[in-house]
Amino acid sequence: MNTPTATLLISCPDQKGLVAKIANFIYSNGGNIIHADQHTDFSAGLFLNRIEWQLEGFHLPREVIEPAFRAIATPLDARWQLHFSDTIPRIAVWVSKQDHCLYDLIWRQRSGEFKAEIPIILSNHPELGAIADQFKIDFHHVPITKETKLEQEAKQLEILKQYQIDLVILAKYMQVLSADFIAKFPNVINIHHSFLPAFAGANPYQRAFERGVKIIGATAHYVTEDLDEGPIIEQDVVRVSHRDDVKDLIRKGKDLERIVLARAVRLHLENRVLVYGNRTVVFG
Repeated sequence: MNTPTATLLISCPDQKGLVAKIANFIYSNGGNIIHADQHTDFSAGLFLNRIEWQLEGFHLPREVIEPAFRAIATPLDARWQLHFSDTIPRIAVWVSKQDHCLYDLIWRQRSGEFKAEIPIILSNHPELGAIADQFKIDFHHVPITKETKLEQEAKQLEILKQYQIDLVILAKYMQVLSADFIAKFPNVINIHHSFLPAFAGANPYQRAFERGVKIIGATAHYVTEDLDEGPIIEQDVVRVSHRDDVKDLIRKGKDLERIVLARAVRLHLENRVLVYGNRTVVFG
């Protein structure tokens, strides 16, 4: 679709007439709804909604949509986000020494699969700087030690501000972000090489091999201060057998990591993920 659209992501206490109220806001202002989906979490008493409409022919200027909708959302005790399809997010990809997810993200972005810019790659090691040079992306080497972590995270935050970054992707960045960093920059997606909550933390393939599992997985999730426990966006699994050693698990797992991370990034960029508590609704 070439014409720009607006998308609302909404969560609020469940009550009668919510779909009608939200849809009528768009209809009464001349909007053409092209996608609408909702889910009710009865255990939490929450209504969750994604609604997208064409801006062509919509009577309200973009800068007026937010205050106009707030008049409807406030009495509903709603939490909500407004996004425009022609706003191009700026992504920082963070890596350590493994390159498979980095290459995959760059390829998908360059081929037009992702509607985003990647102006920067940041790493705690220098090895992948050559990839940044290859694709003419700025590279920042910010080494991290236990003693310098807080100082270096402050530098990382300055870099994100300098490049006007909207989203950080931890594409095999083998460092734990501090709670202070996450509080200041919460928009972070991580890929973990296991089917969480199984084998959280380090060396999941080795532990999976020792346990004799028959499937291994990968999980993409938003980062929180609790290690590998953030809201899950996407997961998948692949079968393994007693004939597979740790190297086989790693090889199969890397393929899965690429796919799961790419799906999660695409869903986030298309504004299809709504976080509530430590859970997500992912709208198709």
